[in-house]
Amino acid sequence: MSQTYDGPTNRAIITVLGSDRSGIVAAVSGVLAQDDVNILDISQTILQGIFTMTMLVDLEGSKVEFAALKSQLDELSGSLGVQITMQREEVFRFMYRI
Repeated sequence: MSQTYDGPTNRAIITVLGSDRSGIVAAVSGVLAQDDVNILDISQTILQGIFTMTMLVDLEGSKVEFAALKSQLDELSGSLGVQITMQREEVFRFMYRI
C-alpha cells in the first residue's frame, strides 16, 4: 500500500551511516527525545559491520528549530564517528521522486 504525498509537513528524514558500535541508536534517539521530537518510523540494519539507520520524525512538538536540531545532530555525528544527515521530508521526497 503506497501513501500519497500532500505537500509540506513538519517531518524530517534522518539517516545514520558508519561503522557499527553499541550506543548509536540510543544516542540519536536521546537527542531527539530531549528536544521532544517524535520518531514515527525507524529502520536499521548492519551490513558487514556497517551500521545504517533511517528515521522518519515529527518535528511538530519539538522545543528547538530545525537548524538547531540539525546542529545538535552534527555535533553528535562527530562524537560518534558516524555520518548523520537530516532533511525535511518534502526535500527528501523531491530529491528521490520517481
